[in-house]
Amino acid sequence: MTDIRILAPQWGNNEVPAAEFVARVVEAGFDGIEMSLPDDGAEREDWLRRIADAGLDLVVSQWQTVFHTEFHAHRTALQSLLAQACAARPLLVNSHTGKDFYTAGQNEELIALADAISREHGVPIVHEIHRSRFSGHPMLLRPYLERLPDLRLTADLSHWCTACESLLEDQGAMLDNVLPRVRHIHARVGHAQGPQVPDFRAPEYGVELAAHLAWWDRIVALRRAAGDPVLTITPEFGPAPYTFRLPYSQELVADAWQLNVAMAALLRERYR
Repeated sequence: MTDIRILAPQWGNNEVPAAEFVARVVEAGFDGIEMSLPDDGAEREDWLRRIADAGLDLVVSQWQTVFHTEFHAHRTALQSLLAQACAARPLLVNSHTGKDFYTAGQNEELIALADAISREHGVPIVHEIHRSRFSGHPMLLRPYLERLPDLRLTADLSHWCTACESLLEDQGAMLDNVLPRVRHIHARVGHAQGPQVPDFRAPEYGVELAAHLAWWDRIVALRRAAGDPVLTITPEFGPAPYTFRLPYSQELVADAWQLNVAMAALLRERYR
């Protein structure tokens, strides 16, 4: 039976010290943490030690290449960041790879680089479905699926809801091709006009929640059928502007951490 491991996102909690955040994660009952690693070596080792001492799993998220738009600078940063991430020996690395305005050849060069680093370190690297990356829209991703049979993905389908202005009702064939490639899930609920509903528990977002659960159910079933020992899922409701603010007062309409804790409870009940 595939072990479903539910991870807490550090995103949105970056100001929380390592000791406090690890304790918060343990108290909330998460199995691990998904985070980007600090550049400072001593700080990075402190995080890794605390995570290991707490018996928590780790998924490293590489998103910092978003700051590098020129291709060669992006490639150089990707190589360094992925090697650093793999050296931490996580369960896997979730990578924000490439750009939607790079050529197909450039993006495939970056994917090949990630594959080489993955093989060198023996750590899986998966590429996140995300707006503005090579996977930012179903039709952007389609040629890569056709040419790269070993391409593995993180499913954050809330981004495609936004890009397609739908709950992907007309993307059934594409989902049939994509979902078997998924090795990691970002469990955030999006809608046709944005990547995050204000509160997935509200009845007015029942249709959106049901659509996302159906996709995640299919991924879990596929990984169980394949006999995978582990599938990682990170509830990923994020800080403002992902979490809405009220006009003028700027008061947050929800607490992203509490949304992630509530989603973890839903997933734990559903899949365990």
